[in-house]
Amino acid sequence: MPDQLPEIELEDRGSKGRYLLRGPDGAEAEMTFTKIGEHQIIIDHTEVPDAFRGQGAGLRLVTRAVEDARAAGKKIIPLCPFANAQFRRHQEWADVLKQ
Repeated sequence: MPDQLPEIELEDRGSKGRYLLRGPDGAEAEMTFTKIGEHQIIIDHTEVPDAFRGQGAGLRLVTRAVEDARAAGKKIIPLCPFANAQFRRHQEWADVLKQ
């Protein structure tokens, strides 16, 4: 288990983007999103390779998206099954969930 988890990186490519964790061995955990207008994002995919299993990497990625959306006044549509499950578990995120 590493002493320190890597920082989450944000890659913004206009209408799409991704949050990314890079492992020391080159493995990448990612969560991709699509922007809908100025005020909504769709989380469409989360992928966590075996190198990150058991470290809460997927949850960290979704949490970062929630924090960023909250700070920017955006809503999230969690189409990705993993992200959707996390939103069901974390009622405190209801303020950024698109109803």
